[in-house]
Amino acid sequence: MTIFLIPTILAPDTQNDVLSPQIIEVVKNLNVFFVEDLRTARRFISSLKIGKVIDELTFFELNKDTPKEQTLAQLKKLKGDAGIISEAGCPGIADPGAVAIGFAHQLGYKVRPLVGPSSILLALMGSGFNGQSFVFHGYLPIEKAAKIKAIKSLEQAAKSKSQTQIFMETPYRNNQLLEDILQNVHIETLLCIAANITAEDELIKTLPIREWKKQKPDLHKKPTIFLMF
Repeated sequence: MTIFLIPTILAPDTQNDVLSPQIIEVVKNLNVFFVEDLRTARRFISSLKIGKVIDELTFFELNKDTPKEQTLAQLKKLKGDAGIISEAGCPGIADPGAVAIGFAHQLGYKVRPLVGPSSILLALMGSGFNGQSFVFHGYLPIEKAAKIKAIKSLEQAAKSKSQTQIFMETPYRNNQLLEDILQNVHIETLLCIAANITAEDELIKTLPIREWKKQKPDLHKKPTIFLMF
């Protein structure tokens, strides 16, 4: 039994540019999928144009609210190979698919990660920051005081450890996070903003805070990775 980890696109209509033939071939041969979002997964498979009848496929929803016992039971009942599809990017990386992957190892199933786009790694690659020592923190606190404290802590870690600090925000709160960074970080600290990665309007740019203050980009509703060094 093999569980395939299937990367998906980061930006609309980019499947022909960023997905390998291997991914398409694997999806073509699978009929069972664990997915973060049913609608997104169905649309993704349809976009590959591989002749799959979507209504004949089996989808198990696996998101942050899915009971772990439910996922384990579904994995135990598998009669053949299955795939895990993230909302965007690579399964298991800042993604609830990690739950199913952990159970797959416990059950003795083979786990096969497929090569595909990861916004976190692409942002790190394009930042020019330390790629040997880095930490991904996911989402920062929503409450303002806690968020500012976290931002200052990340800056301190970047400086004291020469370690790249990577984090993100819900797209509709990106502009507020950027403003909080600009107001609370030293002007010479380097910040990389990686937005809409792989899309035509992709932005990956590294500047000191003092320069970002002069040219703040509009990041509203744009999937963005922030990196500090």
